[in-house]
Amino acid sequence: MKNIAIVILAAGKSSRMNAIKQLEKINNKTLLEITLEKVKNIFSDNIFCVLGSNHDQIINKTNSEDIEFIKNKHFENGLSSSIVASLNYFKINKLYFDGIFILLADQPAIETSYLEAMYHLFQEKKHLIIASNYGNKLGAPVIIPKKHFSSLLLIEGDKGAQEFINNKKNEVIYPIQTTNLLDIDTKEDLLIYQNSFLNS
Repeated sequence: MKNIAIVILAAGKSSRMNAIKQLEKINNKTLLEITLEKVKNIFSDNIFCVLGSNHDQIINKTNSEDIEFIKNKHFENGLSSSIVASLNYFKINKLYFDGIFILLADQPAIETSYLEAMYHLFQEKKHLIIASNYGNKLGAPVIIPKKHFSSLLLIEGDKGAQEFINNKKNEVIYPIQTTNLLDIDTKEDLLIYQNSFLNS
């Protein structure tokens, strides 16, 4: 699967969590590890994780096998800066991909089958953006083809690729199946999800 880069965005300060969110645990696995494991179940290489705040602590407590870490020095400029950091990293290291599969480290409920469905859609329609349908908006996880890389380098702020995607709705498709796209942003979110996990 050399044609796609998998990029997990995990550079944020987690200010609303008042803790290192990437290292918060559900069933003895950190939020970041849950995402990385799902990705590794599908892809064997070209897996990148963008870190910023608490970079060293997260690396020290994360299984880094088959993962290439990218340090985003400008993480305080929002989610977009991590996407830009990954694309610049690819350019500097002469890594060429047909697309970039962007995932967030704080969406533990997404099913592996949903990510696989997105990848298969991209294999069939490599010129289109494969996004996740939130009902009233489109967002991550998202696969963006290489023809948009130069435009992605210009995005700014904390909306990441979301604004970019929603401005190109006529070039976006998404899986028919649905999945739980819950974001874990606060301790309360985490507790609610942990309880639902235990009661399921």
